[in-house]
Amino acid sequence: FIENNDIQALSKATFRGLKSLTHLSLANNNLQTLPRDLFKPLDILSDLDLRGNTLACDCKIKWLVEWLEGTNTTVPAIFCSSPGQFEGQRIRDLALSDFQCITTDFVVHQVLPFQSVSAEPFTYASDLYVALAQPGASSCAVLKWDYVERKLRDFDRIPAHSAVHCKPIVAQNQLYVVVAQLFGGSYIYRWDTAVDKFIKIQDIDSQKTRKPNDIEAFQIDGEWYFVIADSSKAGSTSLYRLNQNGFYSHQALHAWHRDTDVEYVENDGKPRLIISSSSQAPVIYQWSRAQKQFTPQGEVGEMLDVQMVKHFRVKRDQFLCLSRYIGDSKVVRWEGQRFVELQTLPSRGSMVMQPFSVEQRQYLALGSDFSFTHIYLWEEEKQKFVKFQELSVQAPRAFRYVPAADVQLLLAPSFKANTLVYRHVVVDLSL
Repeated sequence: FIENNDIQALSKATFRGLKSLTHLSLANNNLQTLPRDLFKPLDILSDLDLRGNTLACDCKIKWLVEWLEGTNTTVPAIFCSSPGQFEGQRIRDLALSDFQCITTDFVVHQVLPFQSVSAEPFTYASDLYVALAQPGASSCAVLKWDYVERKLRDFDRIPAHSAVHCKPIVAQNQLYVVVAQLFGGSYIYRWDTAVDKFIKIQDIDSQKTRKPNDIEAFQIDGEWYFVIADSSKAGSTSLYRLNQNGFYSHQALHAWHRDTDVEYVENDGKPRLIISSSSQAPVIYQWSRAQKQFTPQGEVGEMLDVQMVKHFRVKRDQFLCLSRYIGDSKVVRWEGQRFVELQTLPSRGSMVMQPFSVEQRQYLALGSDFSFTHIYLWEEEKQKFVKFQELSVQAPRAFRYVPAADVQLLLAPSFKANTLVYRHVVVDLSL
């Protein structure tokens, strides 16, 4: 009988070895929680008194609810003192489903000792790779996933003096890498299995593509295309199409608008491109199957200075994330014929706003040149993102989710520091 002693905490081993103990009173102390499996060593405990304690009915007490369901020990009624939704409720009446104890976390898994500005995962010949643009090292680094060590390792490098994007395209059992450079032109490489290295096969028209900023690749009706967003005043965002000999220029899009990003989206079965620009609101293009070209369809709101546009889907709804360097970033939803603003997020200094999903959870990574990266989590009931976690990434330029077998990764290329690889982990707070 150790009641009325103002005991505030017990260790997990408090009752270890007391196999003959039959009666135990911990009543009227100051216990707010109890260590998991505290009573497990008490094989023949017949009476337990926990009355008069201020037990918090959180995840740390979930085990007690489970124990009370299965024990033959007599336990007089005990009640929750907190949190608010459980205050005054009898603990025995709580259901295990009342406890929301599963959460997640992003922890550093690997540090890649170089700066980079883009990351593109791809699968080729059943192996997982990542291509990263490294302007400081004048190369496109291709890393290969080591399934034994569970880390990314060096595989090959493509020379690229001022690389801003290295876009891998696996088409017709061939691996291509489109290398976009700020200076010296842009090129297309192909992996040559005969010599096991990348061979340059094609130049990209330097008159059209003067200052590339982003590359997207996609298939329409079984044919492969890629589009390069051009951010110069004299260049043009351009669409290229794959034929037997390589990619050739298919269509000039959105000339002289200093485009910052391009996103490929399919809405209602209709392929669309959304091009963001420094000089005007994001422009929507829709694919015409008759003409086999994209035609202008409209704009997304009246937002200028959109650095990046990315899309995500929740159930049947389609959303866009629009990141802005000056001003607030936006989340908008497709409403049949147009996008309607849904949420505003403070984002001074943001160059990247990347939605991604891990299993059933929809996240959003919002980077900044001036503060921490904020990870948001989508709440379906509220139809908006809520702050979830902060990551310390200096000047992030991309975030890319990579499922690598049993490991879920988030790559965070940095313009000013090491490139970080985070691992998504699931945490049970009741353990």
